[in-house]
Amino acid sequence: MKKEYDFTNAEQGKFYTPIEELDIPIYLDRDNREFLLKHIRDKSENLSLNQIVNSLIKQDIEISRKLTF
Repeated sequence: MKKEYDFTNAEQGKFYTPIEELDIPIYLDRDNREFLLKHIRDKSENLSLNQIVNSLIKQDIEISRKLTF
């Protein structure tokens, strides 16, 4: 490492990404993952694991909204 660095031409926040824009990894339990992957293989539609999980979460949110309001 250098003793000093020159930041006179530096751009503040150049590599900053707001947390709302980050894709976060979500790790599924093995049995959940295997169930969903089997579901994907059994269906003729070309859906990704990501699409299936997001669809299930959206359905849960809708059910939750209907029950709480």
